[in-house]
Amino acid sequence: MKHFFILIILLTSQMLLSQESISEPSKLWTLDNLFDYALENNITVKDAALNKNIAEVDYSKTKSSRLPDLFGSASQTFSNGNSIDPITSDFVSDQIYSTNVSLNSSMTLFQGNQINNQIAQNELLLNQSAFLEEETKNSIIVSILENYLQILFAKEGIAIAENNLIASEKEVETAKARLDAGSIALSDYTEAQSQAATNQYAVIAAKNTYQQYIITLKQLLELDPTEDIEIETLNDEVDYVYLELDRLDIYNKALDILPEVSASKIGVEVSEKELDIAKGAYLPSLSLVSSLGSGYTSINDNNFSDQFNVNFNQRIGLSLSIPIFNRNQTKVAVQTAQINIEKAQIYEQTIEKEVYKKVETAYQNATSAQEQLKAAEASKAAAEQTYKLAQKKYDLGGLSTTDLIISQNTYTNAQQNYLQAKYLSILYHQLLQFYQGNDIKL
Repeated sequence: MKHFFILIILLTSQMLLSQESISEPSKLWTLDNLFDYALENNITVKDAALNKNIAEVDYSKTKSSRLPDLFGSASQTFSNGNSIDPITSDFVSDQIYSTNVSLNSSMTLFQGNQINNQIAQNELLLNQSAFLEEETKNSIIVSILENYLQILFAKEGIAIAENNLIASEKEVETAKARLDAGSIALSDYTEAQSQAATNQYAVIAAKNTYQQYIITLKQLLELDPTEDIEIETLNDEVDYVYLELDRLDIYNKALDILPEVSASKIGVEVSEKELDIAKGAYLPSLSLVSSLGSGYTSINDNNFSDQFNVNFNQRIGLSLSIPIFNRNQTKVAVQTAQINIEKAQIYEQTIEKEVYKKVETAYQNATSAQEQLKAAEASKAAAEQTYKLAQKKYDLGGLSTTDLIISQNTYTNAQQNYLQAKYLSILYHQLLQFYQGNDIKL
C-alpha cells in the first residue's frame, strides 16, 4: 500500500510537470527578431560569408606573390666507379660519399605587370564577394518579409473560417428547430448541414496553409522542425497608404544601392583585369635569383667541418625569359578574356533589367493593391451589413437557407479579398521602400 501511494505521487508529479511544459508559452517573434536571427543563422547567408572569406584569402595570397621565395635542400649521395665528384667536379674512379646543402631564393622583378594586375583583380573579387554577400542577405530579408505577411494572412484566414463555422453551426440548429416545427423542408435543413461541413473543411484547409507557411519560416531561420513559434501580429493602426513616388526615381535609386548591381559592375572590371593579365604573357619576365651552398666529399683529405667552410659559395644573378612561341596559348587567353568582358557587360545589363522589372512590378502591384484595398474595404462593409440582415430574416423565417448561404459566402469572399489587398499593399509598399535603401518597418 505504501509503494502504491508513492507511485501515485510520482505519476501525479510527472503529469503536473508535463502540463507545465505543455503550457509553457512559445517565443513571440517580431519581424526585427526574424531578420536578425535569419541573418545570423541561415545557411545560405553563412555560405556567402564563407565565399567572402575565400576571396580574402585569395587576395592575401596574391599580394604575397611579390615577395621572394626561399627553399632549402640537402642531399647525401654515394657513387662508385667512374663519376664526377658533385663537390669538386673532378673526374674520379673511386667510391665517393658526398653531402650537399643549399638555400635558394628567387623574386620576380617584372612579369608583364601580371602580378600587379592579379592583385588588383583579386581585390575586385573581394569587393564583389562583399556585395554578393549583401545580396544574399537582402534576398533572405525579402523572403522573411513575404513569409511573415503570408503567415499573418493565413492566421486571419483561420479566424474568418472559424467564425463562419460557428455561424453555420448555429444556422444548422435553427434549421433543425424549424424542420421539427414543419416550417421548412428537409432539403433546407440538409443544405445548412452541407454548408457547415464546407465551413469545417475551410477551417482545416486554412490551418494547413498556416502550418505550411510556418514550416517555410522555420527553414529560413534554420529552426528545429519541432520547435513552436508564435508571430507577433501587426498593429491595427499601421498606415498602409502607398506613398506616391516616381517609378523612375525608385529605379535609379535602386541601381545606386542594390548590391547585385554593384557586383555586376565589378564583374566587368574583373574581366578587364583578366585581359590585362593575359596580355602580360606577351612580355618578357625578369627574376632575381640567388643561392647559398656548401658540401663535403669523401675524396678530399680535409675533415667535414673544414670542407664546409672551404666549399661555402654564394651566387646571385638575373634570369630573363622571353616568350617566343607557346603554341598560341597567350593568343587564346587574350581572345577568351575579350569574350568574357562582353559576357560580363551583358550580365550587367541583365541585372539592370531584372531590377527594373522588380521595381516596375512592385510599383504596379502597390498601386493596384491600394486601389483594391479601398474597394475591398467598402465591399466588405456592405457584405457584412447584408449578411447581418440576412441572418435576422432567416431567424424570423423570412429567408431561405439557400439565400442565407449565398449571403454568407459573399461576405466570406469580401473578407478574403480585403485581407489579400491589405497584405499585398503592405508587401509592395515595403518592397518599394526597400529598393530605395529604407529599412522595413511595420
